[in-house]
Amino acid sequence: MRVAALYDIHGNVPALHATLAELEVVKPDLIVIGGDIISGPMPVQTLEMLFQLDIPVQFIRGNGDREVVLAFDGEALALEMSDSVREITSWVAEQLNRSHRDFLAQLPLTYTLEREDFGDVLFCHAIPTNDEDIFTPLTSDAVVATYFEGTQQRTVICGHTHVQFERRLGDLRILNAGSVGMPFADKPGAYWLLLDGDRYEHRFTLYDVEAAAKQIASTNYPQAKQFAEENVRKIPTAQEAMEFLEALAQKNRPSTS
Repeated sequence: MRVAALYDIHGNVPALHATLAELEVVKPDLIVIGGDIISGPMPVQTLEMLFQLDIPVQFIRGNGDREVVLAFDGEALALEMSDSVREITSWVAEQLNRSHRDFLAQLPLTYTLEREDFGDVLFCHAIPTNDEDIFTPLTSDAVVATYFEGTQQRTVICGHTHVQFERRLGDLRILNAGSVGMPFADKPGAYWLLLDGDRYEHRFTLYDVEAAAKQIASTNYPQAKQFAEENVRKIPTAQEAMEFLEALAQKNRPSTS
């Protein structure tokens, strides 16, 4: 069975369009959409593009999807949420109709792909028990082990940090699919993961980032020009992102001393 894992699209329609065009050649049997689907410049167009796919699609939720539902419902957002993320979340919620909201609200935290030949695969956005904890290639094995304690599957696919990487803890294999719409990597493009039998391949799809940046900058997204410049034309490197995210995560982790 061939499975394409597309994570962290973040409303980047040009990146999604290019990735789906490549999937027409790859011909997966299933697409897994790994959360943080619409928190970005073109949220409704992103959902509608995914709804029109004619192959099986399994969605799971990300923290961004959960927060947009809260904003749609008029519920309080987390006090620690930055002003910029709060602005984005509120704007995205305003673009949605009730059916969009209801779809996002029912998304599961995880999805298990059952496979007799190669073992089951668990898909989650961040970690199996929540959609927001951060770990990176720089995180200690001891910390990562606490996040995956009790996981029955031997392979886990995750996202959330927008960086493609692989970690192994004993016989547990953890693969980060990267990000289609807001990647942290050495060159701009769309990053995703392909599962083909017992093989796992980090994939990269090139697209016209100049045209995409212009398209995104012309939207009424409140941070459109910034998104176009910093997440499409020029992007943070994986190393820069890992160092920043690891420092952020360490501040939020309980002390082990």
